[in-house]
Amino acid sequence: SDETHNMHGLSLRTNTRGEWDFEAALTHYEFAADRTRQPSTALPAAAAGGAGTVSYGDGTGWRTADARAVWRPAGSGHELTFGAHYDRYILSTLTMNATNWIAAATTTRKDFFGGKSATTALYVQDAWKFLPAWTLTAGLRYERWKAFDGELANATSWLTYARRSESFLSPKLSLSHDLDARWRLRASLGRAYRMPTVSEMFQGSISAGSIINSDPNLRAERATSAELTAERALDNGLLRLTLFRDDVRDTLFSQTNVTVFPNVTNIQNIDKVRTDGIELAYNAENVFVRGLDVSGGLTYADAEILKNDKFPASVGERMPRIPDWRLNASATWRQSEKLAWTLGLRHSGRQHNTLDGSDINPDTYGGTSRYTLWDARVNWKLDKHVRLAIGVDNLTDQRAFVHHPYPARTWLLELRGTL
Repeated sequence: SDETHNMHGLSLRTNTRGEWDFEAALTHYEFAADRTRQPSTALPAAAAGGAGTVSYGDGTGWRTADARAVWRPAGSGHELTFGAHYDRYILSTLTMNATNWIAAATTTRKDFFGGKSATTALYVQDAWKFLPAWTLTAGLRYERWKAFDGELANATSWLTYARRSESFLSPKLSLSHDLDARWRLRASLGRAYRMPTVSEMFQGSISAGSIINSDPNLRAERATSAELTAERALDNGLLRLTLFRDDVRDTLFSQTNVTVFPNVTNIQNIDKVRTDGIELAYNAENVFVRGLDVSGGLTYADAEILKNDKFPASVGERMPRIPDWRLNASATWRQSEKLAWTLGLRHSGRQHNTLDGSDINPDTYGGTSRYTLWDARVNWKLDKHVRLAIGVDNLTDQRAFVHHPYPARTWLLELRGTL
C-alpha cells in the first residue's frame, strides 16, 4: 500500500465570557493518493510480479463546517447557544486488474463502489439558572441528511443507487442542583441519531445484474441516553460519579442474516442494544507535590443485545467492541514553566469481535485482547511561540489485538508554532 492523506483544519474562537462569544471551525480530509497492490498468485510466483489487482481510493475524504454563538443576556440567568453544522463525505474505490501487480500494470476494471452523503444541522440550547442552586438546560437539534451519487460496478456492469434523504429531531433535557458549595447533582436525558456512512450503504457487489451484499436503505441508529451524575468539588480538582443507560435501536453492524437463503453477510440493523454502566472520573492539580497534575476515568459497561431478528443467536450476548472495564489515566509533572513530563495509562478489559461471543481466543489475529498500555511524553516550550514534544505510545511494546494487531511501540515528534 502507498498512501498520501492530507488533513487541514482552521478554527476561530472568542472567549470573553461576556455577553457574546463566537466559534467557527472548518476541516478537510482527503485521500490525495491511495493505492493498494495485491497479487492473485501464490509465492514464489507472486514475488516476481505477475497477475494481480490494484485498488485506488483517490478522491475519498470528508469536509465539515461548524459555527456557534453563545449569548448571555445580562441579569437574565440564561445562556443561549445556537449554531449550524455541515458535513460531506465522499467515497471512491476503484479496483483494476493488472498483468504485473508490482509495477501496477493495469488493464481492465474489476469493480468500483462509491457515493456521497451530506448532513446539514441547526441547533439551539438554553441553560437557565432559574434559582441560585438550580439550572435547567434544554436543547433541540434538527438534521437534514441525504445520500446520493451511489454507484457500483463490476467488469461489465455499472449500476446506480437511488437518492434518499431523511430529517431528524434530537431533543435534550438536563436538570442540575447545587447541594452546597462542593456538591452538585445532575440528571440528563437525550435522543441522538447516527446515520449510515457511505461505505456502509454503497460497498457491495453485483450478481446477475443486481446489487447484493449492500443495503442502501439502512436505517439510522436511534439512541436514547439517560444519566445521573454527582460531582464533588475538591480543593484542587473535581471528582465525578456517573450512572448511565443507553438504549440504541437499529444499531449498524456487520452480521449474517440467517433468516434468508442463501445467508447474507453485510452491514445490517440490530433491533435493540442496551448499555448500562458506571463511570468514576478524577481531575486535580498539584497532587501530593506542586506541579503534579492527575486525571483519569474508570468505566464499567454492560452492553447487551436485547433483540436481533436477523441473527437470533446473538440475543443475550455482549455487544462487540465494548469492553467490560476501561481505564484511562495520566499524570503530568510540570517541572518548570518550559518543561513538562507526562505518563499515561490505557487499559481495556475483555470484549468480543463476534455477535454470538464465539471468538473465545482473544490474543490472536481476529481476536480482541485485554491490554494495559503505557504512554509517555515530554513537552518543551522553546519560547512563547514554539513548542516541541517527543512522545512514545505503547512504551513497553505490548502485543495486543483488535482483530488486527494494535500498533507496537510508536515514537512521535511534534513541533507547534503559534502567531
